[in-house]
Amino acid sequence: MTTKSAFNEDKVALLLGCIIFILGLGKFAGLDLLGWVVKIGMWVDSPVDAWKPATKGLMAGWQSLVATYVFVTALLALGVKLMKGNVGRFVGSFTVIFFLAIACYTAGANAYIAANPTQLAKQGIPWALGLSTEAGLIVALIMGILISNFAPSVADTLRDACRPELFVKIAIVVLGAELGVKAADAAGFAGHVIFRGLCAIVEAYLLYWAVVYYVARKYFKFNKEWAAPLASGISICGVSAAIATGGAIRARPVVPIMVSSLVVVFTCIEMLILPFIAQYFLYSEPMVAGGWMGLAVKSDGGAIASGAITESLILAKMAGLGTEWEPGWIVMVTTTVKGSSSTCSSVSGLWSWPTSGRPSSTRPAATAP
Repeated sequence: MTTKSAFNEDKVALLLGCIIFILGLGKFAGLDLLGWVVKIGMWVDSPVDAWKPATKGLMAGWQSLVATYVFVTALLALGVKLMKGNVGRFVGSFTVIFFLAIACYTAGANAYIAANPTQLAKQGIPWALGLSTEAGLIVALIMGILISNFAPSVADTLRDACRPELFVKIAIVVLGAELGVKAADAAGFAGHVIFRGLCAIVEAYLLYWAVVYYVARKYFKFNKEWAAPLASGISICGVSAAIATGGAIRARPVVPIMVSSLVVVFTCIEMLILPFIAQYFLYSEPMVAGGWMGLAVKSDGGAIASGAITESLILAKMAGLGTEWEPGWIVMVTTTVKGSSSTCSSVSGLWSWPTSGRPSSTRPAATAP
């Protein structure tokens, strides 16, 4: 009989995120404890040129990549162990995913794809698409779609390491801690970020949810069992909100599953389109652009990735116009907005769950629209 672990995904994410953040704090004591972490930059002739340690000259690029792989794998394996998962299967699957991700990000960092107009001369190339190094996220998205649809057996073998919720939660912990550090130097900006997170909660619950629910019932003739999870999935935070709402109203399992599938499909489309729209229309309003990604892209991982792409595109465009902006704030806004709505939806779902901790065995009958 398997004993239940005292560590759930949230506790593990908090623990691992704090470990990373504490190591980063070593800088204040003159200890560069994370300077060996690989950083992927632009390259022209050889992909290996893209790999560099965060602290320049500390070690060779390939050594930095190997060290990063060992550290990240060990840290996540610790989390899986605490959750009583199969560590061996996780490490095997994660190794493939890690190096696939590095390959995608490296491909997206090619200078002909990533360089903005101010970087052409430095890279020694006549033209570039100007998509920034975050184009690697788009390459990874396309790679994931191809593998899952055309090589499902491969996707199944990697399932043990596919823990996007855990990865995103760790990122939110680190970014949240980073917000506190940044606030020391820029309290005004930090206040704007927190305020936008609160606004996101109000908008999602009081405006978007009600509008989506009304449209689903009035014009698409959905019954309540379908309309409520759909409204939560579209207006709040996608998959987690749809599942929480489905559990709260005791919907049939097929309902949140279908809504979640719809959310994932549209997340892929949004990641490919919305950052470029934000760059075109909102390059002078970066905080608005970050908040839009947090509210519009409905999965946590997709939203943060979209925020990173948007930030790179806007910063590259502004650099071409002669303005250098501080990196990190757009992603911070996206993460805060998305994290605020996700947390509230999770809490509301748990609060509404039956006191026995499991859904009722009696499924609601399908009512007529």
